[in-house]
Amino acid sequence: MPRGDGTGPPNGGGRGRMGGNRPGAGPTGKCVCPNCGETISHQRGVPCYQVSCPKCGTKMVRG
Repeated sequence: MPRGDGTGPPNGGGRGRMGGNRPGAGPTGKCVCPNCGETISHQRGVPCYQVSCPKCGTKMVRG
């Protein structure tokens, strides 16, 4: 409630905690190479930006 007037965001809407493709998006998902498009499964505890693409060696991004 921004001004205490009861017009805040509704509960239960949105993607929820740790959802989406942002950093810290949870333990599941894919890492995608921005250069060649190769995808690999995300490894829990290892950020995608620290993983090199197995095909071309470019650092991966969360996808």
